[in-house]
Amino acid sequence: MSGNYVPLYRKYRPQTLDKLVGQEHIKKTLTSAIELGKIAHAFLFTGPRGTGKTSTARILAKSLNCKNGPTIHPCGECESCKDITNSIPIDVIEMDAASNRSVEDAQNILEKIQYAPVHGKFKIYIIDEVHMLSSTAFNALLKTLEEPPENVIFILATTEVHKVLDTIKSRCQRFDFRRITTDDIVKHLRYIADEEKINITDDALYSIAKNSAGGMRDSISLLDQLSLLGATEQVTSDDVNSILGRISFDTLYDLSSKVISGSPNEAIELLNDIYNSGNEPLQILTNLAEYFKNLLIAKNSKKELMPELTSLNEPQIDLILKQKDLLETQQIVFIFERITHYIKEIKQTSNQHLWLEVAIIDIANMAENSTLADLQRRVSALEGGEITVKSSPIKPAKPSVSPISVSDKTEQPKPEPKQQEKVTQAEESTPANTANEPEFTPPPLSKKNDGMDIGSLWNSLLSNIKSAPTKAILSQLGTPVKISKDEIIITFKTESLVSQFLNTNKKQIVEEAASVMFGTKNPNVTVKLSNGEKADIQGNKSTVEEQKKNDVSIPQTEPEQINTENNTFKNKKSEKEVTNPVTSDTKITDNEKKHLESDQEKMVLELFDGKFIE
Repeated sequence: MSGNYVPLYRKYRPQTLDKLVGQEHIKKTLTSAIELGKIAHAFLFTGPRGTGKTSTARILAKSLNCKNGPTIHPCGECESCKDITNSIPIDVIEMDAASNRSVEDAQNILEKIQYAPVHGKFKIYIIDEVHMLSSTAFNALLKTLEEPPENVIFILATTEVHKVLDTIKSRCQRFDFRRITTDDIVKHLRYIADEEKINITDDALYSIAKNSAGGMRDSISLLDQLSLLGATEQVTSDDVNSILGRISFDTLYDLSSKVISGSPNEAIELLNDIYNSGNEPLQILTNLAEYFKNLLIAKNSKKELMPELTSLNEPQIDLILKQKDLLETQQIVFIFERITHYIKEIKQTSNQHLWLEVAIIDIANMAENSTLADLQRRVSALEGGEITVKSSPIKPAKPSVSPISVSDKTEQPKPEPKQQEKVTQAEESTPANTANEPEFTPPPLSKKNDGMDIGSLWNSLLSNIKSAPTKAILSQLGTPVKISKDEIIITFKTESLVSQFLNTNKKQIVEEAASVMFGTKNPNVTVKLSNGEKADIQGNKSTVEEQKKNDVSIPQTEPEQINTENNTFKNKKSEKEVTNPVTSDTKITDNEKKHLESDQEKMVLELFDGKFIE
């Protein structure tokens, strides 16, 4: 009994072009070629497995060698048709290039080409998996493929056309076979099931077709296997999943619900039941990734397209549509990416169950991530200067202002009206605090620098100094006290520096730079000894008009400090607080004095932002 059984994929192999499933473009082209008598000497059939390449090659050979041919409807009764159906190699020779790939095999073909066909009109060579031929075998066939005898036709079939030499492809008519659609496979499976009286549901047929990845032969083989169950009871999609080692939709729905709700404990318990049922970790994650892929499709497509895109039935589609509003697209993509990451890890590890548990815990905790809408609202609130968070109330600190030095009168700078309005509006726009949810009050936005503070003026003055040594001394050791178009006051820590500056042309260089900067002639430049401390000039303005009105240093914010291009200004005590302005600590060392005498070394210090060390 078993010896007479013919597998379904062989029993229902198409015998004519009109029976070919899912390759309409190829059927139309070959039909026209046969009817018009324009038959090429070499064909190249390429495409995924199970899409009909070899079957089409046999149909073409039968159409050409039939006693009524060439015809698109071979009789199937003549000797040529029977030989092709029964795979008897008389006029149509089939060979597998995977096992006959050497140059000797190619030469064997060339030796037999000269013999005339026995029954039919053509001698046809069907070479399957032609990409497996060696380069020498390809080269041996080149000339014959280009100009074969009139009664010889080559039909080459391959799943990996990129491995075929370009010189071979250029000598053939190429036909690309496409993956067969799920609907076409289901229709053909239903036809076979009805003919064989297999009791199977449509959902099971959809599951078979979806698993075949567009290959008809794989689908028919799986149906053949399931037909053993259909003899006693109806075959369902659960039976298909059981044979394929896949998890049922209901189980995946429960597991995904635990993940979406952020319940890792419940997800691990369910995972343990799935694992103990005999499912492998890799298969579990693969099925879960496919489920979230379907959920992503449900999130971004219309309901009427769901059956075709996901191969789910109506009840399953209704369940998955309930979940789509619980997650955003970016969250589903995140889960999918994490699952694929752990699939790669499981393939490379020896402890697959460990990584499976880690994967489920990881993706189940993703519910704590903020949604995209929440992040956008928080960013908008930050950009607008208003936000409410659950934290301790934070109020903007008011800067403590202390003057550096005082002449006759000292006036504290007053905040500008616009700045005061900003602070008031920010305070008023903050909602009233509740007992449980204290609110965050943002600090007022800092005012943009208009370039009139003493730090900016000092950098502008340095940029106008042409002498690199003078610029290096000022940037490293000088401290600006006052900069205006009428007067510039610079201090140094040691008397030797003041003397060196006054006894050379460095003062004149500063005067020239100030003239260029302010557009005035002969500005007053004063160089004197400081009290051993530098002034903090951060964040406060000292315009020319204010300095003319008040001969006073700029008051500073005490807790802050800033870095200019080459100087660091730190807040210290005012000059009135210093009791001994000149101490032994202010004397320059011999090593430092030695270095200061060289202008070239000052240039090196400036270029590399260096300092003196002993």
